[in-house]
Amino acid sequence: MAIQAQKVAKTIGLSLKSRLVLLIVLVGVFKVKAQGRLPVDEVGALREIATQLGKDDWNFSVDPCSNESSWFTADYSSKPEMYNNSLICNCSFPTATGNVCHVVSLFLKGQNLSGELPKSLGKLPFLQKLDLNRNYLSGIIPSEWASAKNLIFMSISVNKLSGPIPSFLGSMTTLVYLSIETNLFSGSVPRELGNLIHLENLILSANNLTGELPLALTKLTKLAELRISSNSFTGKIPDFFPSWKNLKQLEIQASGLYGPIPSSISILRNLTELRISDLLGEGSKFPSLSNMKGMKRLMLRSCNLSGTIPTYISQMPELQILDLSFNRLEGKVPDYKNLDKLEYMFLTSNLLTGAIPKWILDRDGRDQLDLSYNNFSEGSVEPTACRETLNVFGSFLGWNNSNTWECQKNNPCAKDRYSVHINCGGKAITSGNIKYEEDRYAAGPARFVRASENWGLSTSGLFWDTNSTSNVYTVNNVSTLRMNSYELYTSARLSPLSLTYYVRCLANGNYTVTLSFAEIVFRDNRSFYSLGRRIFDVYIQEKRVLKDFDIENAAQGVDKNVSRTYTAVVSNKVLQIRFHWAGKGTTAVPKRGIYGPLISAISVESDFSPPVKVEIFIVIGAVVSVLFLILMILGILWWKGCIGGKKSRETELRGLDLQTGFFTYRQIKAATNNFNVANKIGEGGFGSVYKGVLLDYTIIAVKKLSSRSNQGNREFVNEIGMISALKHPNLVRLYGCCVEGSQLFLVYEYMENNSLARALFGPEEYQLNLEWPTRQKICVGIARGLAYLHEESTIKIVHRDIKTTNVLLDGELNPKISDFGLAKLDEEENTHISTRVAGTIGYMAPEYALWGYLTYKADVYSFGVVALEIVAGKSNMKYRPNENYVCLLDWGLVLQKKGDLMELVDPKLGSDFNKEEAIRMIKVALLCTNSSPALRPTMSAVVGMLEGQTVVNEDIMDPSIYGDEYGFEALRGQFDQIQPVSKSLSGAESLIHSSSVPAWTGTSSSTQDLYSINLDSR
Repeated sequence: MAIQAQKVAKTIGLSLKSRLVLLIVLVGVFKVKAQGRLPVDEVGALREIATQLGKDDWNFSVDPCSNESSWFTADYSSKPEMYNNSLICNCSFPTATGNVCHVVSLFLKGQNLSGELPKSLGKLPFLQKLDLNRNYLSGIIPSEWASAKNLIFMSISVNKLSGPIPSFLGSMTTLVYLSIETNLFSGSVPRELGNLIHLENLILSANNLTGELPLALTKLTKLAELRISSNSFTGKIPDFFPSWKNLKQLEIQASGLYGPIPSSISILRNLTELRISDLLGEGSKFPSLSNMKGMKRLMLRSCNLSGTIPTYISQMPELQILDLSFNRLEGKVPDYKNLDKLEYMFLTSNLLTGAIPKWILDRDGRDQLDLSYNNFSEGSVEPTACRETLNVFGSFLGWNNSNTWECQKNNPCAKDRYSVHINCGGKAITSGNIKYEEDRYAAGPARFVRASENWGLSTSGLFWDTNSTSNVYTVNNVSTLRMNSYELYTSARLSPLSLTYYVRCLANGNYTVTLSFAEIVFRDNRSFYSLGRRIFDVYIQEKRVLKDFDIENAAQGVDKNVSRTYTAVVSNKVLQIRFHWAGKGTTAVPKRGIYGPLISAISVESDFSPPVKVEIFIVIGAVVSVLFLILMILGILWWKGCIGGKKSRETELRGLDLQTGFFTYRQIKAATNNFNVANKIGEGGFGSVYKGVLLDYTIIAVKKLSSRSNQGNREFVNEIGMISALKHPNLVRLYGCCVEGSQLFLVYEYMENNSLARALFGPEEYQLNLEWPTRQKICVGIARGLAYLHEESTIKIVHRDIKTTNVLLDGELNPKISDFGLAKLDEEENTHISTRVAGTIGYMAPEYALWGYLTYKADVYSFGVVALEIVAGKSNMKYRPNENYVCLLDWGLVLQKKGDLMELVDPKLGSDFNKEEAIRMIKVALLCTNSSPALRPTMSAVVGMLEGQTVVNEDIMDPSIYGDEYGFEALRGQFDQIQPVSKSLSGAESLIHSSSVPAWTGTSSSTQDLYSINLDSR
């Protein structure tokens, strides 16, 4: 090549210097010509990959390996670092005809691609690095990827991917880095991942993974980073640490695992970052970490640790962050003054005593130190100046009155207050007739703010993996808000861990506390900005009132408001409201450090009137007397028909403060295409149910109620008001109502997957393949919904007809209880419970069916039957293994006595399911169906048992109590007065009947199916 260039230069008579310049140029030209192009088959593979990903900005008119800018038709030059759009080739592969190129790296990060993981990736045999992080990809990991035998780096984090982690990933033995964080993967971690012996980074956080970690993971001896946070694993933290001696970063936050932390963790000498939080189970002493001299970031939060804080932490010279908050640590704070690099220390909510050490008071003001909620002595030395980075809120006995440091001391109350309204994170506004105070005060990782003489706030916690600044503790909306009083929701206060609002100088008594939320950070579009899951807890007066609260789920979308109302008792003139992040949900969407509680507004109103002076009573008495006389005259005139007519039900509805919306008849008619029979999706005791589509493309279910209620208008309206106030992720959402003449239309959210009955044992064409993790999720969801109705809602409701047809499934197979509270809308003249039983044979508790004795334990019994059906995949009343058994429950009791409960499990599940969870669910179901209501657990206890947080107390019953000598013959006599079912039952309704069961039922119009299975028009 060089010789040819020299001949050209000599021929045209150039000087020596010119020849050298030309030589360099021509060698470059020859080199380009010698460089190979990408093979045709790999170009074809890239075309297929683009189609499968939904990527349309690759220009195939140029060679993908040409490094020409025209290969990318979209401009990403202005995108931040979270975006990457590049394809890298290696063109040094020699062949007989010259070099050839191959694709070795594909980075499509932050592209919002909305397709699926490309099956054709396996057609790029030389691919080593793949990064599809931060997109909107859905589906499963395709089996074709098993052929990617050269893949070293694979990140598919922050997408909508689902299904189990495929076992074939274990055949990709070249992998060094694997991240599937922030997706919807379910099931257990396959043991085949233990074959990835070169793996150094394994990131599984923020999924729905279950089961125990497989022992095979001990073969990953090169592992340097392991993150498994925010999952639902079972069992204790496995003692795998002796095999993971190379670990540098370990993160186990809200993983579902139980403590204690294994003592073998002391082996991990190379750890620089350790994060363990929110462990379940009993507590333990502080683990031995003295060998970890290079530790930089240490978190042991909410691990139920007891004892004293070890002094050896002072021998970690590189330590920057220390978080030991929310444990039961006691004693004095050790001397860590030699830790020069320590920037953040959180000892929040422990049992620490003694004086606050002087080394803390002398610390640089830039260090963030939180000692709030402890038991320090009053004799602590006070700082010479109040620091914004040292929080000792609630750390002294009597803090809520005046015994605290001077800089956080509260003056004596001049007078009692009876209300306070706060626009969290925003300016002062007036909404309706309520004035909300501003709350635009700077917060931080360890900050106490006295907003006024009457209220303030305390913030604690650090946003990990991001640069923490004061402005990340408040957020503003990123789109136009259209709800009422939208000013309240344009800003909100955010917390990475714990945020406490306290109100003082309140008169002692009962108060109504209203918390207003709106998700204004995540988006509702086809981008990774919509993939966040914000989950947190709420405490009022240190009693947890909300667990695993998700604003987006509760409000049915982003940029929508939702409120929760509670009654709080003030006995020491102080009210505390605390928002707490317990490690669940996502932490990387839309970027790192966006998580934790989000609160928009707080309202506190007394349930009693302030005292009034005696002189005022005289004036008020005179005014009231005159008004009473006027009202009496107007009432007589009204009754005589002189002034107006009878108030209509529609008028009363519009006068009621419903927490829903009103729809016009025209809207309902248009949405359902004039109640077209093709849109009819169900028929129940209350009337027909229609599918509809509103103008904003919201899909709804319209229940057309019949007008046979004998209640007065006001009572009827009040019941609707009560139902509208009930909002929970596992209850079907009531969007609103519409009145036309004597009929009432209720508008519900539409449930894509119909009823649980149809999914489990409906017509074959409608049945769904429900894997075990989905069944577990459904069962726990139903239990949570009932626990809310029984124990957590402002009005306590007994459903009376829990069954699989009254459990609906949304698009992601989340369960939602339907028709709760509607029993109150259909009371007949004989409303005494002893004369009227409402329910469904096969699900009714014996004491209710036989004696009309109704408590919430009747719902517990019905839930037990439903749980059994979920495990078995069979209908309680339709399944009879032989003539010796009455129903599924009868068979289950016999198997329990024989000790052979596994025979109950649905054969469709095969052998790959969590057997421990299945047995637990069966035991819980049988415990719930105890013939004695006193021996049945509460639904909150059921939730704890199903989630493995509490032990199931087995109570083996005699199956004969469900035989003919007690059960159906006795029940038959109790229903002699009940009208037999005359209509033909279709779909799920028919599933509760069989040839061996009488064709009658407790005719409950209180809660019939919102949807039936007869859905030919879907």
